[in-house]
Amino acid sequence: MTTPLRLGVNIDHVATIRNARGGDHPDPVRAAEIVARCGGDGITAHLREDRRHIRDEDLRRIQDATDLPLNLEMAATEEMLAIALAHKPHAACIVPEKREERTTEGGLDAAGKHNQLQPIVSRLKDAGIRVSLFIEATERQLDAALQLGAPVVEFHTGAYAHAEGEERARILKQLADMSALAAKNGIEPHAGHGLTYENVQPVAAIPQLAELNIGHYLIGEAIFCGLEPAVLKMRELMDHAR
Repeated sequence: MTTPLRLGVNIDHVATIRNARGGDHPDPVRAAEIVARCGGDGITAHLREDRRHIRDEDLRRIQDATDLPLNLEMAATEEMLAIALAHKPHAACIVPEKREERTTEGGLDAAGKHNQLQPIVSRLKDAGIRVSLFIEATERQLDAALQLGAPVVEFHTGAYAHAEGEERARILKQLADMSALAAKNGIEPHAGHGLTYENVQPVAAIPQLAELNIGHYLIGEAIFCGLEPAVLKMRELMDHAR
């Protein structure tokens, strides 16, 4: 039986545009409302250390605006842990974060940072927040997620998105193999980063994947066609792949 495939929409870059001029337009909350209206399954927002897009006050406003589950992307720091515990989002996806990067450049080293991650994962789980680890699709990182007790992993698809030909096929097979292994071990596999209309379907066709999180591309497309048509087209492509 194929797992239903959910679409989580990352609205960070609505806030990026807002912050470029200051003020309150465009409002990421309005984007969350549109995603809810057109059948999105969740809202993803990354509260970064430097607050370059989503701000602290946006989180509660997003939670109040829709009934969609909020997936809070966060670094493994005490500051972000405290914010997550205060807001209690449906899920918290722990991601690597470097101040100088433009976007997340790769997966979290869950294997190398076990001792740093363990107390954060435990405290989030104790608060009833579903923990996800944003990792590369490798056996080593998946085993680390299993040891940490994370119920969800999100596989970083950036390398897949930028590869071509045989290399893309190899990475896709690795994503499929690791998704199957995650599901076999009781971990729900998700995927995201760099997914577009052109490359999403082979990933969406992986039967064990339960959720794709897509943001920058959809916000970019929304400039030309509107957010609702952009989300609906992505949803249609994902459904056809299944």
